[in-house]
Amino acid sequence: MRFHDKLQKLRKEKGFSQEALAEILGVSRQAISKWESGQTYPETDKLIILSEIFGVTLDSLLKDSGEPLTMTAEAAGPTGAIPPFWYMRGRGYEYKSKRTLYGLPLVHVNIGWMKKAKGIIAVGNIAQGVISIGLLSMGLLSFGLLSLGVIGFGVFGIGLLLAVGSISVGTFSIGAVTIGIFTLGAVSVGVYSIGAVAAASRVAVGDRAYAPVAVGRVVQGVRTFIDTSVQKDFSTVSAEAVRQAIRAEFPDTWNWIVNWMTWFLGM
Repeated sequence: MRFHDKLQKLRKEKGFSQEALAEILGVSRQAISKWESGQTYPETDKLIILSEIFGVTLDSLLKDSGEPLTMTAEAAGPTGAIPPFWYMRGRGYEYKSKRTLYGLPLVHVNIGWMKKAKGIIAVGNIAQGVISIGLLSMGLLSFGLLSLGVIGFGVFGIGLLLAVGSISVGTFSIGAVTIGIFTLGAVSVGVYSIGAVAAASRVAVGDRAYAPVAVGRVVQGVRTFIDTSVQKDFSTVSAEAVRQAIRAEFPDTWNWIVNWMTWFLGM
């Protein structure tokens, strides 16, 4: 029995359609058809995956033999069972959902060294999707060691709209060290910044504040407001006075920004 005959037999015994097997392997259905007709052979990495999926040795899969291949009970699974869309290989793990949207699997999990996951929901060391989770993640909503997205959460978070992380960069940025337009953090650098140490091109509020309009205990700027409260809660700084200063220096500032920068100050 030659390879292409074995492949077709094993696929049917397992209950896979050509489309299902192609999706697991990440190839086209036409590729499976060509393998089973003997026109072409799979690449080595695909052969390894096939041997693991069907529970047979690579040697027995490739070597011409008159004896039909038999599968272990563990590999065969229950008769008539719906084929699972997952496989293990080496020290990695991969799962790819059958359903797709715009050509992408709804869920793609691919965990292993330098393995990439790409799907609507993507989970992996390197993940790219609408929702992505990984060491390096890229997507609309990203979570990871290094996350890049419209909204990014991570040790290093970069977000077009919102970034949250130990070090974060974004329009709205929250973290230990933050850089952006609106920033909140221990060390905060932006246009409008709030933090223990805050530096801004317009308004800064913090224990140490550096900006044209600066509010804090140690301040430097054009218009400065010093907090002298014992509790260090800014209760001695007039919110209305700061609002007037912001509007005087930067009359184009939207009201919600003025209110956000002063809501916790004294009356």
